[in-house]
Amino acid sequence: MSGDLKVVYTVVQHDGGWAYKAGGTYSETFASHDLALAAARTAAREQTAPGSDTGISYEDANGVWHEELAHGDDRPQTDVKG
Repeated sequence: MSGDLKVVYTVVQHDGGWAYKAGGTYSETFASHDLALAAARTAAREQTAPGSDTGISYEDANGVWHEELAHGDDRPQTDVKG
């Protein structure tokens, strides 16, 4: 695990229920705080699981597309708040 990046999942009220968010992205809406918290913990745990090397494509904030090789053992640190 590289540890260079940290992803924080924060449980918040959202759309008449509860959700977790990472950065500016929200999960689906859950009926309760406990359900959203459990889902955030699952997402955080899965984010740190090693996988296979794979090619990825993504668009940056300026609309420029990038292609990179994502190494399966280069996983971020995670935390859950809320």
